[in-house]
Amino acid sequence: MRFGPAALGLALAAGCAAPPAEAPSTLFLPDARGLAIVGSTLRIDFGRAPDGVISALARELGPGRPRPLAGCAEGIVQRRAWGALDLTFSRERFVGWQTATAAAGRGCAPAGETASRSFPSPAPRKTMRRERPSDS
Repeated sequence: MRFGPAALGLALAAGCAAPPAEAPSTLFLPDARGLAIVGSTLRIDFGRAPDGVISALARELGPGRPRPLAGCAEGIVQRRAWGALDLTFSRERFVGWQTATAAAGRGCAPAGETASRSFPSPAPRKTMRRERPSDS
């Protein structure tokens, strides 16, 4: 029993240490308007600048990998993939995404096909406009 009090002290001290917190992971969920960020009201919608979209995904998922442009719709100048999520960009905008089972926006034909894909655009957003007084 000569180690009893010392062992008890070490056990109590060890029990006080907080377990390391795991960093939350961000999940990007593709939808008809672009990418939703799960657990947030923030989004990455079609029309955003390529650099901003790529840096946001790279920060959370790694750098992504460049993909060939063969079979892409006209105007697509960049294509990057993160896992099964493939994003397409014009010079100035994020224009589409595709996976093996779904797609939205403007994309590229799967390997072995030659026609590009163009998917229906989402309905335009309603914007509030200030009414002008009429000249009566």
